Amino acid sequence: MDCLKSWPEPIVRVQSLSDSGIQVLPERYVKRPADRPSSLDLPTGEINIPVIDLQKLYSDDNSIGETTLNLISDACRHWGFFQVVNHGVSHELMTRTREVWRAFFHLPIEDKQVYANTPATYEGYGSRLGVQKGATLDWSDYFFLNYLPQSMRDQNKWPSLPPSCRKLVAEYNEELVKLCGRLMKVFSINLGLGEDNLQQALGGEEMGATLRANFYPKCPQPDLTLGLSSHSDPGAVTLLLPDENVSGLQVRRGHDWITVKPVPNAFIVNIGDQIQVVSNAIYKSVEHRVIVNSMKERVSIAFFYNPKDDIIIEPSKELITEDRPALYPPMTYKEYRIQIRIKGPSGKSQIESLTSQR
Repeated sequence: MDCLKSWPEPIVRVQSLSDSGIQVLPERYVKRPADRPSSLDLPTGEINIPVIDLQKLYSDDNSIGETTLNLISDACRHWGFFQVVNHGVSHELMTRTREVWRAFFHLPIEDKQVYANTPATYEGYGSRLGVQKGATLDWSDYFFLNYLPQSMRDQNKWPSLPPSCRKLVAEYNEELVKLCGRLMKVFSINLGLGEDNLQQALGGEEMGATLRANFYPKCPQPDLTLGLSSHSDPGAVTLLLPDENVSGLQVRRGHDWITVKPVPNAFIVNIGDQIQVVSNAIYKSVEHRVIVNSMKERVSIAFFYNPKDDIIIEPSKELITEDRPALYPPMTYKEYRIQIRIKGPSGKSQIESLTSQR
């Protein structure tokens, strides 16, 4: 589509705005009152998303493994989000990867501009999502890159600075693909399907994987904007490596927004729209957003495990009954994602619009 070839307006780097010392938030970043952070949001520490120890999955004690499966099932059905510890990924690798991205965002602007992206693929250094002209923007910069399928992977498009970046990112991505594969088996078993059923429904060994490193600079008026607007993730499953020193992720829980308190050395896991489709809404993706603050910057890394672009995705036949007919029409992930790219973050409007097409 022509609208995906270029951004509709000149790109302004949010980090540059922050570094300039402005005291008033530019109008382009001011959210409407209903979308702004509220003093009524549930604060960090008051309530948190479930925390699940994955080490117990591999115990010889079957009852312990069954308990962990049940905890994950409950989190998928009732939260759409949970944190995992003892997940098998090196804590040192997690820390080094987060810090190499922090170092990238603090490079001179001319070094980062070499990787400036377009909406055609989003790959590279970016500062906005969605291509609607005149849209209200989020207070963040990011770097987006492709990892799977391998045909889409081009390390020359990954940052060459800091010097360790490409090697670290490749190692990190490889480990997260393994973790996603393990979680997909658990999700599938908990849905009453074969352990490989869910993965096969979304593309099997041809599933995609992408990474987005997020940089949320200090903001002069954080009560007027968001680092990332409310949305649900369009893919299958997301693993988020948060900034352990600065809370920012908020998850919708009914009418409330819960500020997630990151657990040290944990990943935050959330269900994406495509698992909602395949599970026929037994599992649901959940709206989330990011708040910013005036005192500290924040870095997080989102790893997206996505369906194969051209595979038809629809509710699993095993999960369709007379009482629970198929809720979603067949659609490829590529078709679904194009609409997301045009609109940018927009709550759960995209996935909810599909039910009206039945």
